[in-house]
Amino acid sequence: MTGPVLDPNYDPRSDGAMRDKGGKAVKPRHAATLIIVRRDAKKPRLLMGRRNGGHSFMPDKWVFPGGRVDRGDFNAPSANELNPEVKAKLVLTARHDSPLLPRALGLAAIRETFEEAGLLLAKEAPVRPGAGPWRPFLEAGALPDLSALSYVARAITPPYRPKRFDARFFMAEAESLLSLDRRPDCGELDEIEWVDLDEALALDLPNITRFVVAEIAERLASGPRPIPFMRFLNGARRLEHL
Repeated sequence: MTGPVLDPNYDPRSDGAMRDKGGKAVKPRHAATLIIVRRDAKKPRLLMGRRNGGHSFMPDKWVFPGGRVDRGDFNAPSANELNPEVKAKLVLTARHDSPLLPRALGLAAIRETFEEAGLLLAKEAPVRPGAGPWRPFLEAGALPDLSALSYVARAITPPYRPKRFDARFFMAEAESLLSLDRRPDCGELDEIEWVDLDEALALDLPNITRFVVAEIAERLASGPRPIPFMRFLNGARRLEHL
């Protein structure tokens, strides 16, 4: 099996914020990220955005939309459910005893994509009035489209960072968006762009994002693959496949 080559300097201790010396490692928060692929040009393009320079976590870096799982993601409505194979892979080493976690991860990825990029990954469906982060979906007469998600990577932030996330990376086709037009008054990312793979790799990326871009390139070229899982055990980087 071929795959993206790991940078030998992947996430070195000198790169980025460090937790206080002598402090205990922070427990990772569950998080989800969504990679949207657009194929209406000669080369596939990915949706990426630049984080605000004032953020304490990865300031000014280009990333995919994503963020931590919120409590409301566990019981939010959806137009459909995760593909059974996707759900089964998410259950592996889940670090959580809730059977609703896989669904919550998918919904978090979709919610964050709206909040950060103003795009709705959704299907038209009967809905009832509601508020909160899902209100824009309901106002559009649509609900999140979990079936559009494929699961492509997982990574846990190293223990020496002050903020840690157990991030699952999903991928979806741009055709599953209600519209390519961003909703007004949305978007927590400073800039939003559709970039091809070469353009993406030329951006200022976090190391794990660079690794995932390379993984997406392999998937787009050769189809489904085992899911890379990056984590740190006993201070050493470890790459497994799910």
